[in-house]
This record gives sequence, structure tokens and C-alpha cells, in this order.
Amino acid sequence: MNIEKINNYTWKIKKEGNMKVPGIIYASEKILNSLKKDKSLEQVINVATLPGIVNASYAMPDAHQGYGFCIGGVAAFKTETGIISPGGVGFDINCGIRLIKTNLKEKDILEKREILLKKLFTEVPIGLGSDGKTRFTNEDLKEFMIHGSKEAVRRGYGWDEDIERTEEHGKMEGADPEAVSQRAYKRGRPQLGSLGAGNHFLEIQKVDKIFDRKTAEIFGIHEEGQIMIMIHCGSRGLGHQIASDYIRDMEKKYGYNNLIDRNLINAPLKSELGQKYYKAMTSAANYAWANRQIITHRVRETFSEIYGKSAKELEMDLIYDLAHNIAKIEKHIINGKTTELIVHRKGATRSFGPIRPELPKIYSKTGQPVLIPGSMGTSSYILAGTNKSLEMSFGSSAHGAGRVMSRHEAMKSITPEDVKKDLHEKNIEIISSSRNGIVEEAPQTYKDIDEVIKISNEAGLIKLVANLKPLGVLKG
Repeated sequence: MNIEKINNYTWKIKKEGNMKVPGIIYASEKILNSLKKDKSLEQVINVATLPGIVNASYAMPDAHQGYGFCIGGVAAFKTETGIISPGGVGFDINCGIRLIKTNLKEKDILEKREILLKKLFTEVPIGLGSDGKTRFTNEDLKEFMIHGSKEAVRRGYGWDEDIERTEEHGKMEGADPEAVSQRAYKRGRPQLGSLGAGNHFLEIQKVDKIFDRKTAEIFGIHEEGQIMIMIHCGSRGLGHQIASDYIRDMEKKYGYNNLIDRNLINAPLKSELGQKYYKAMTSAANYAWANRQIITHRVRETFSEIYGKSAKELEMDLIYDLAHNIAKIEKHIINGKTTELIVHRKGATRSFGPIRPELPKIYSKTGQPVLIPGSMGTSSYILAGTNKSLEMSFGSSAHGAGRVMSRHEAMKSITPEDVKKDLHEKNIEIISSSRNGIVEEAPQTYKDIDEVIKISNEAGLIKLVANLKPLGVLKG
């Protein structure tokens, strides 16, 4: 492939063959070389061949090989002539991040860390196949799929102001529970309000360093040592089943004609099947926002019980909640004209700058908060979206560190005891529902998060606000 260096952090795969647009990779030379070891760059090229794609096929600094699209892949398609692809969304639809602030300090956590982590572990169901604490019916599930986190707040799982500080206000329009299979209902119903396994986590973190004090204050970050809670999870079995169902349906209807990779199976967005998948995907996205909202309620209850103060007294406000793994209809400037697009962000996060009307009023001058987690033993980052990112990547950025080692490789070379020892030496305590979960998500299985953030910041995709260091980790 013909890769041209544009600058220190931007690389271009020139358009050739069946490519309709070039590929753009945001990476350092070191990360670019790591992408050559798997099929990430090949996947960037493959996505560039899809109908209706505009501008470029993008890879973020945390990119690695995925299903169809690379994880860390972004692509936008014209709504009239373009496609929608489950492989461009991901199996865990709206796997996302939310961050809750507190007025607690590091010493407050260290004094009660063990009891706090154990209580959280019992209150927030964690692990493969874990079920939520509340039993919901199919009718309940329909309401959550239609109304998202708004339905959760209506039922008492949170505060009205949480809605404003959630991407899409916690509810994408266009959801239709009738487009969701009974198998997906069966998998999703018991899991609402649970964290799950894999790379999902709940972390208690401290603000380690503030880079932009003015923006940090607006976000609710007042001082170093301040305690934050980060939650990472998605639509659980419901989203996975929807992806599986529609991959099968698209294969049956369209086959693999003209597809360079069968994992890029898709449907025209305007087709009956394309619209049906969009409605089901939106239902899963709303479910995921409701899921994180219910978990937030459990976290607030736990902190309130342990510290003997209400969550309001502890100032446990939501800073922001944003989605990964989603396809959204947005308007962007293409060749000087406002154009409606279906933007696929697969293992990528929205990073809208101040000019976008979708932002909450409180963030209209800063750009939206962008939350990029590390990997148990490393920093996570709070950043702000930029207007420049709208020109560079449809307002998108990395969503995490990005894997460099498969889970299978990790199991062969790392032990849980080694990971726990390393974390303990960094003053990080961990509770996990499985030994495998500790090993598969060990810090060394991921890229250097600091390098991913440096690339993202210097390229202009985001701007630094603060970084966070973990004190306590709950893993599946």
C-alpha cells in the first residue's frame, strides 16, 4: 500500500483500486508500525470502497484490528446513497463512558477503600453473564429502548440534570423495539443495570494533573486529588444479539457481491432492512444509556451509605456520558455544503467543538467533554472536543488506549498475581469477578495511553483538560 506522511501525526493511504476515498491515519510512526502487524490498515482501505463514503476512511490513534472496520475506525456516508454496516458500529452497541465527580479527596477514599470497593461490587453486578439487581419485564424494556436514560431518571434512577450531560440527552430518536428480536429481549432483560465483563469497568480515580484550569472548572474539576468515578459499559447481550441478527439478515438478503471483506456486510441506509437495523441499533443505544444511568444510581447510593451523606451533599454530578460504537445521523460541511451523513464511530468517540448546537449550554464555550480511559494501572484523560476535529474526522477522536496484545496471548504470558502485584505497588486495589478478566485487561495488553493522548492533542482532535489516576478498580 502507498502510505504518505502528511505530518508527524497524520498519514495518508492514497486512493487506488476500488477505493472511493483515501485512508487517513492519525498515529505516530511507532503506532503506525504496530498497525502494520495486524489487518488494521487493510481494514481502513476496505472501508474506503463502500458506497456513499465521503472525505476519507479514518483510523484514530488507538486503532487495532476489528470486525469489518478496525476498532478506532470512523467513516461517514451520505444518507441518500450510502450504507449502514453492523461491522462499522460494533457488537457492543453504545459501549460508552460516563464520569461522575465528587467533592471527596484522595484521603477520604484511602480511609474506606476496601469497604467501598466491596460494597460497590455487591451493588453493581459485574462479570460475564451478570444480571441487574432489579427484575424488568419486556414492557419495561420497551420503554427503556424508546426513552433511554430519560426513562431511567423518570423511574428514580438519577437526576434531571444527568440528562442534559449525556450525549443525545440519553435518547436517540428513531428507536423501534419491534425491530428487536425476542432473543435480544431475552438476553437484555435480566442484564439491565449490570456492568458485564471484558474491557468494561468501574474505577474510582483521583485528579492527578490539571492542564486547563478554566475548562476544568466548567467541567466541575476543581483541584488535584479530587475524586471521580468512571463507568465503562454498553448494551450487553441485547446489543450483541442485535448485531448478530442483522449481520445474518443482511447476508441473507444481499450476499457478498462486490464486498472486499464479508465482515463489511451492509445494507443501503434508505432500504427497508437498513432502516430496520438503524431502529434496532438505536434501541440498543438507548438501552445502554439507561444501563449506565441505573449503575450511576447504584454508585451514588453506595457512596451515600459509606460516607453518611447524600449524593447531592457529596456533589456527585455527572460530568458527561458519551457513546462509542454507534452510527448517527449528523450534519457536516462537505465541499462547502451542509450535508446529512450517517457517521459510523466504531471504537471511537465524538469530540465536537464549541460551534456544534448539539452540546449542552454549559459546554457551549468549551466543546464537549471527551473521556478517554486508560487500562487499570494507567492514566485516564478528560479532554475537550475541538472545532478542528470536525474538519479532520467528523468530530471524532480515540476512545481508549487500544489493544496491542490479544486476550489469547495475554493468557499465555501474564498471571493474575503479577497484575495484582503491579497494581498494588502503584497503590491501586482491584476486585474482579474472574482471574481471566484481570489478565486479559492487564495494562501491558494495551498501547501507551499517554502516547495516544499526545497524538490526539497535537493533531488537534482534542485538547487536554486533566488526567486521572486509578485508586480502585472493579472488573468483570
